[in-house]
Amino acid sequence: MDSRSPTPDAGGARERLPNLFEVLSRRTLAPVDLFSFYIYMRDVQRSVDYLDFWLDVSQHMSLCRHYVRELRRSVLVSTPDLEKAGSKRSSQVLENLERASNEQGPSGTYGTKERLSTDQRLSAFLRYDNTGSKHSPQASQHSQHSLDEHTPGSEQPPRPSFMTGQSGSPAGINSDSPNHTVARADIRASAEKILYTYLLPGAEREIILPQGILNNVVDSIEKEGRDDPEVFDGAKDYVFQAMERDAFPGFLRAKALGNIVPPSMMLRLIVGLVALFGAFWTAFVLIFLDMSRATRCWLILPFTVGVYFLASHQYMLDPMMALVGYSEYTFMSFSRVKEPFIRKLLSKRAIMCIGWILIIDVALCCLFIFVPGLRL
Repeated sequence: MDSRSPTPDAGGARERLPNLFEVLSRRTLAPVDLFSFYIYMRDVQRSVDYLDFWLDVSQHMSLCRHYVRELRRSVLVSTPDLEKAGSKRSSQVLENLERASNEQGPSGTYGTKERLSTDQRLSAFLRYDNTGSKHSPQASQHSQHSLDEHTPGSEQPPRPSFMTGQSGSPAGINSDSPNHTVARADIRASAEKILYTYLLPGAEREIILPQGILNNVVDSIEKEGRDDPEVFDGAKDYVFQAMERDAFPGFLRAKALGNIVPPSMMLRLIVGLVALFGAFWTAFVLIFLDMSRATRCWLILPFTVGVYFLASHQYMLDPMMALVGYSEYTFMSFSRVKEPFIRKLLSKRAIMCIGWILIIDVALCCLFIFVPGLRL
C-alpha cells in the first residue's frame, strides 16, 4: 500500500512549520517535538491510543530490523569460510537490508510509487523465514534466492525507524536474551501484542479502523501466521492520515502559534474578566466621587492586568513568556523554545499582541482618566 505521507527535509534549519512525519521521526525540537505532540493527543484530543499504535508499529519494524542484523551476524560468525571463498550468497540479502537501514537517515523517503521499499524486502524475507527455514548457511542461501525473486531492482532507502532506545538499540528487545538479541518468537509476540491491544473488538485500547483494513490485519496474523511489518501497513497509513487531518493542525495552532495550555487559558480568562470588571467598577466610582485625575491614574493597573490576560487568552499566547523564549508543556510546567522558526514566529506574534494590549489599555485609561468628574 502506497503511503501518501510527506517527505521529510534532508536536514538543515527549517524556515517553515514542521510536518507530522518530521515530528513522529523526532526531527523537531520543543515545543513541536514528539513529547509535546503526545501530551497534546492525550490531554486535548483524548486519542493518544492512535499515536501509541503508530509508535508501537514503528517499534515492531525496528525489532524486525534488529532481528535481521543479528541473523546476518550469526551467519557470518558460523560460516567464516564463505567470506574467505568470496561467496556471500548466504548473507548478501541480510547485508543489503542492514546497509539500507543504516543509510536511510534524514534523506529517507516515505511513500514513493516507483521504488520497491526495503520494508517490503524485509517483510518478504521474514515471511519466507517464517515458513520453517532454519538459520543455517544452506537456509540462508535459499532465503537469498527467494528474496531476490521478490525484490528485483536496486536498493532504495527505506522509511526511517523511529522507536529506538537511548542506547541506540531498538526498543522492545528482550533484555533477558543473550547479548540483547531478538528471537523470532519476540517478533511474533510483538505482532500479537499490537493486535490484541489495539485492533481486536473489545481490546484494552481499541482504535477504530475501516473494517476492510482490520480484517486484513487479523487474517494475516491469526490465519496466515504472519508477523512481518507489512501486515500493519494499511492500518499504520490510515492512522497517520487521520492524525495528520484531525489532530496535527490543532497541535500546530497550539504550539507553533501559542505557548500556553487550555487550563492556563481558562485561568487567564477568569483573571482577566475579574480584573476588567474591577477596573470598570473602580473607574465609575472615582468619576462619580469627582476624584482628581492624578488619583484616577491608578486605573492603569487593573486595566493593564485585565487587558493583558484577556489578550493572552484570545491569542493562546503569553507575550512576555514568548519574548524570553519559553512555552508551557503542561499546566505550570515550562520549557525553552528550541525550534528556531517557532521561536521567531512566537516572537512576532508576541510583539503584535503587546501592540494591541497597549492600544486598548491606553484608550481605556484615557477615557476614564480625562473624562470630567461628577459628584452625585
